[in-house]
Amino acid sequence: MRLFAHTNIQFVKSRYYAYAFSLVFILAGLVGIIVNGLNWSIDFSSGVAATVNLKSADPQVPALDIDHLRTILKEKGFADAEIQNIGDMENGIFQIKIKSRDSKKDTSTETKNLLISTIKASLPEYVKGRDMNKDVIQEIYVVGPKVGGELRTQALLAVLISLALMIIYVWFRFELTFGIMAILALFHDVFIILGIFAITGKEITIQIIAALLTIVGYSINDTIVVFDRIREDLKANRKDDYHVVFNKAINTTLNRTVITSLTTLFTAASLYIFGGSVIHDFALAMCLGLFFGTYSSIFVASNLVVETYQLTHKEKTSLQHLTKKR
Repeated sequence: MRLFAHTNIQFVKSRYYAYAFSLVFILAGLVGIIVNGLNWSIDFSSGVAATVNLKSADPQVPALDIDHLRTILKEKGFADAEIQNIGDMENGIFQIKIKSRDSKKDTSTETKNLLISTIKASLPEYVKGRDMNKDVIQEIYVVGPKVGGELRTQALLAVLISLALMIIYVWFRFELTFGIMAILALFHDVFIILGIFAITGKEITIQIIAALLTIVGYSINDTIVVFDRIREDLKANRKDDYHVVFNKAINTTLNRTVITSLTTLFTAASLYIFGGSVIHDFALAMCLGLFFGTYSSIFVASNLVVETYQLTHKEKTSLQHLTKKR
């Protein structure tokens, strides 16, 4: 299947439009991160997360409304509690997340006990005749500030290590310039996604970190396919202007890049639409990552290499090094 056959889109000539497009998102994300900061989940900060089943044993009792539950928790001092329905409202299953107000003092255990006592005292018709620890509280865990800080550091370190290893791989596979530009394109993708999450106030959870790492691997794979075609075309057309060679390589791989990305994007979009609230943000991060990862593979990574050659005036020696026998 070929959506793009024999195209000659001027990606290299129009690269400054792509830079402007990226700059808008980068600046918007930077403002979002500075003004709002990143909304780290309880896993990376501190607090209490609980999954509770508040479906009454009495069939005559109506299903608990989420707004009523939110009002009760607010009256008990949990104004910032995040509450989500899991599944159908009639099932009465809610996920409750309460962050610690003091990032230095560990009050998670106190918060946990107060939450349990609040549910028991304020919603007697929904817990009557049911085991509080088995039937009502299906899952509950606390995260202290020390553990949350360590997890946040480890998550950021995991992303940075993966990027560093990719620089080394692309360096040995092609050339250091290609490696650095490929990683800059990946930073571009990750930063834009984090910026969008900062602007919208969405949580950075373990699942989002997993999505970012997945996108990093997916995007670098697309970029390497383009780089590999560039290397082959440079070997076959040594006398051609390298702007033409780069542009031809991007056009040649365009069909493969778009088809691969679209098939994966359809799956991620299906998860976003039909997957439910639990994986909603994960699917959103995947959709954004697939879009910007594909965009950077086509418009950013290779063009940054072209830009570097022009700035350093070393195109002759660099291209000779790139096309030498391996």
